[in-house]
Amino acid sequence: MTTEIDRSTIFAAGALEHFRAARRIEPRCMRRFRHMYLQRHRSFEESANELPERDRQAFLHRFQPHQPIVAAQSDSQLNGASKLALSTERGDVVESVLLRTPGTRTTLCVSSQVGCAARCEFCATGYLSPVKNLSTVDILNQADVARRIAHREGLRIRNLVFMGMGEPFHNESAVCDAMRLLQDPGWFAFGPRRTMVSTVGVPDAMVRWAVEFPKSPLALSLHSADQELREKLIPAAKRTSLVELREAMDEVVRLQDNAPIMIEYLMLRDVNDSLAQAAQLADYLDGLPALVNLIPYNPIAEAPHFQSTDRDGRERFGAALQERGFLVKIRFSLGADIDAACGQLAARTRE
Repeated sequence: MTTEIDRSTIFAAGALEHFRAARRIEPRCMRRFRHMYLQRHRSFEESANELPERDRQAFLHRFQPHQPIVAAQSDSQLNGASKLALSTERGDVVESVLLRTPGTRTTLCVSSQVGCAARCEFCATGYLSPVKNLSTVDILNQADVARRIAHREGLRIRNLVFMGMGEPFHNESAVCDAMRLLQDPGWFAFGPRRTMVSTVGVPDAMVRWAVEFPKSPLALSLHSADQELREKLIPAAKRTSLVELREAMDEVVRLQDNAPIMIEYLMLRDVNDSLAQAAQLADYLDGLPALVNLIPYNPIAEAPHFQSTDRDGRERFGAALQERGFLVKIRFSLGADIDAACGQLAARTRE
């Protein structure tokens, strides 16, 4: 089912330079605004208008409200997933996914780009062109709109993951700026351990992330421990060897106090799912604290030649890794019926 969300004011304080300017506003004024905007879930205009006149004028001198955005929401009829299609300031369309799992925590999957230059063969986002970076504001808008939807349902978003459209480290500056605000106690207040970035592997950026965000986990989309096969699946892998990736992961783990790194492994039938390939993966990860996520392939029109490994095959693969001492999680997909599952996000840019 697809519905229209009410027109919503986007996160006006999203740009980092505005955030810095806010620190020069009288602290009492900022505290009151943040409380109304974030805790009471009021719009930017409502929150600003409730400030005393003197404070309101000082506040609006620093913060100029952005134009409203239009958001469309598609709700899964099979599970608790909703796909949110948001219009950016430039008129592009970006998708994020709100995941509600009974008995666990609500998660928001956000995007960092429209399109993705990694061009993974199995991912619909990689077939979009041209690739455009999202601004810090565009990223925060996704969190802000989803937060308001969750609030109306009596939910709280507990986890935020950069696993939507785009390679986050190809838009490193905006992603890091957004993350500072997402984690700031005075703004979105996400706990560092509840905010994760997923990358196809940009070694230098991975290390920089671990330096600045030592408590925020990283996920690596590996999908094969064979360099030649990995390059076929992920063309961007031609720029980075598995040796370089392993060195970066070792450094990330060191900087993050030996916390496990998440390894994402898409299970493609008769492509990367043999027991021999499980052994190859275990050899590659040997000595590294890692949680291996085994992910089913979600069909996309652009890659009809791929099929997902069945459940039994995923369990055999996972058991082989567990025998080698690795933590393994076999994932299930949410939102496949609305093209919101892993690898299916493909919002089109406007002409």
